[in-house]
Amino acid sequence: MDLSRSVAVLVLAVAICFPSASAEDQLAVGERLLEVQTLVSDGGAFALGFFSPDDAAGPARRYLGIWYNGMSGPRTVVWVGNREAPAAGSPTLALANDSSLVVSDADGRVLWRTPGSGGSSSSSSSPPPALLTNEGNLVVRSPNGTVVWQSFDHPTDTFVPGMKVRLSHLTGEGNRIVSWKSPGDPAAGSFSYGLDPGTSLQLLMWNGTRPYWRTPVWKGYAVASMYLSAGTVLYTAIVDTEEEISIAFTLSGGAAPTRYVVTSSGRFQLLSWNSTVSAWATLLSWPSSGCSTYKRCGAYGYCDVTAAPAACRCLDGFEPASPTEWGAGRFEQGCRRKEALPPCGGGMGVGFVAMPTMKVPDKFSLDAGNRSAEECAARCAANCSCEAYAYANLQSSSAKGELSRCIVWAGELVDAQMIGPRWGGETLYLRVPVERFRDKRRKTESQKTLMPGTRTGTTNTSSEIGEGDHTGDLEFPSIRFADIVAATGNFSKALMIGRGGFGKVYKAKLDGGQVVAVKRLSKDSEQGAEEFKNEATLIAKLQHRNLVRLLGCCTEGAEKLLIYEYLPNKGLDAILFDRARKAVLDWPTRLGIIKGVARGLLYLHQDSRLTVIHRDLKASNVLLDAEMRPKIADFGMAKIFGDNQVKANTRKVVGTYGYIAPEYSTEGVFSVKSDVYSFGVLLLEIVSGIRVSATEGIMEFPSLIIYAWSLWREGKAGKLVDPSMAGGCSQDEASLCIHVGLLCVEDDPSRRPLMSSVVSILENGSASSLSLPTPVQPAFIEMMGEKSQRSDLENTRNTPWP
Repeated sequence: MDLSRSVAVLVLAVAICFPSASAEDQLAVGERLLEVQTLVSDGGAFALGFFSPDDAAGPARRYLGIWYNGMSGPRTVVWVGNREAPAAGSPTLALANDSSLVVSDADGRVLWRTPGSGGSSSSSSSPPPALLTNEGNLVVRSPNGTVVWQSFDHPTDTFVPGMKVRLSHLTGEGNRIVSWKSPGDPAAGSFSYGLDPGTSLQLLMWNGTRPYWRTPVWKGYAVASMYLSAGTVLYTAIVDTEEEISIAFTLSGGAAPTRYVVTSSGRFQLLSWNSTVSAWATLLSWPSSGCSTYKRCGAYGYCDVTAAPAACRCLDGFEPASPTEWGAGRFEQGCRRKEALPPCGGGMGVGFVAMPTMKVPDKFSLDAGNRSAEECAARCAANCSCEAYAYANLQSSSAKGELSRCIVWAGELVDAQMIGPRWGGETLYLRVPVERFRDKRRKTESQKTLMPGTRTGTTNTSSEIGEGDHTGDLEFPSIRFADIVAATGNFSKALMIGRGGFGKVYKAKLDGGQVVAVKRLSKDSEQGAEEFKNEATLIAKLQHRNLVRLLGCCTEGAEKLLIYEYLPNKGLDAILFDRARKAVLDWPTRLGIIKGVARGLLYLHQDSRLTVIHRDLKASNVLLDAEMRPKIADFGMAKIFGDNQVKANTRKVVGTYGYIAPEYSTEGVFSVKSDVYSFGVLLLEIVSGIRVSATEGIMEFPSLIIYAWSLWREGKAGKLVDPSMAGGCSQDEASLCIHVGLLCVEDDPSRRPLMSSVVSILENGSASSLSLPTPVQPAFIEMMGEKSQRSDLENTRNTPWP
């Protein structure tokens, strides 16, 4: 008998003694998966079997693995079981009676075993078969259906859609993505990636036990989207509960296979399959530059990745500790203060210098939540060891009820970067001697004084509004600061009627009895100063009954104030989302508000002498007069387009979570269609009485938009209508509004209607619905799947982490 026939007889004998898998995607108790066999998931996306890292190496090292099925070229392995104990030849995989998976070699030695359910089962209650899902997850369950073990909880070097990186708040333990030792050796390598056990607010890559690279600090978002290519969106979802925090990603329907991988050379990469060339394309790779590795620029230095090329620099108020070393490209000694801080308690003050768009330093401490920005600054100022602080409004509340976060630094500032707003940059406030703070303020004011075209009571528009605007200077009615102080009772809290990211709004009564609203800019807000000029200049040019009216301004010293007409019913949100007050918004009133806002937007986009993109349309920026007529307010974020300009791109994405269009939040591209998206969200809120960020009142669905689309698809759009209207609503009109709202929130901006079409549809009534296109399924539904459970989404805080 020749060798080939001997091998064939041996394989046949093994197959007779040990039954092989009976179903393509399952392995039952008593069955064996042989070396030459594979399980293939039901949809054909993944396969499980034994492999050698290098096909030319033969059977000397065999590993149990999961890989992409049906791809041409070298096998792409995403998970390895016995990575530390390869088989010398002819291994088998079996499912034991205690629900454990066992890899054995040809001699029967156990090389790898998963935890079981705690005891063997009788024949009448055998565990169900192990299952390879079409997401690439190998799942083992107990007889009662509980998951005993799954490969997604034990990743190797690859992070695939649906997998979760977790960290327990109770134990500080979690799973990590761990690199291969080398491209040909699946054993655990030096590099790993996971949630920071010290803070749980950032992800780290380690080289052994030392930090090697880290992400920006999380600012509370629950879901972030990133466009990869035409029609392909990657969604990152974070769930934070009392027990644990986890991060996962999914893809829009029809996307090419996409995965993250930690390489043996220390790169964290996002890869997508290019079927044209049958190869993986690298979309993103971190660390992104030589100076972005951990502490590369030393203490009090930072890596400026917005520069080309990226370069190490010193934080404001600091200089290289060794100019010679720094000039030679050796940055380990970092930077030192140009001027020492005064002795603590010595009577000399300190101030804070703002550095925007930063990946804030590591080694921070989380102060108690729900503080205001002023309280956060005061806490740092009162602590002599506090070097810096950062404050953020969280984009959604957490399970702990936190709406904001204050983080502080009491030691050296290490591993800071300037990254820009797209990647989650935020403002870092550095503690400096008060004289240096004043010098910086005086220098800034001096530069502003020397700007051409500026003078008291005027605003230069050519440099502040944007490209294509050359309308020159405008005169504003000027009101003395002393008169405003008197009218507001020295800015009494009792007269404060609103507050925002750049200041507070007060009700005031001027000489002569006129009641006005006074918007006072925060003195330390550099971004707010630009907004002030933008808003004052822009709104003075615009006159429409559905836009709030500017009456005057005040620019004395460091004070910057805008005086508006007073609208007694304040913001729409204060009534619409208040259960005790929303009943005053009957259907005719709500429809009038919808139509009024639509007409106001149409004026901004088309009918005024400027093309204006508002960029922050939301319920709180729609004010209501005494007759509940709407007026669009807050033009601080607005941009003007030139005559032939269709869209623009910015690195500074502004607006409010939930109202921002996908292409704007992920790519910085905005247009009139960005405002249309915000209008669609607002329309659905007005009809339903539900906030776009709410988790209540939307059944098991993850957002108001998806809830509305699902009801509309099932022919139950009427269920979206706010029950507080108690049957006084025209179902035809409400259904038309919902249909229009869903068209406005299409993911593809080219499918959204212009505001001219929206106004026409709303004015023509239900007859228009016969010719309207069908709304397309939101991409987020494709991401989550229609069987998403509320338990996966509730208790979450709402920039994306890679």
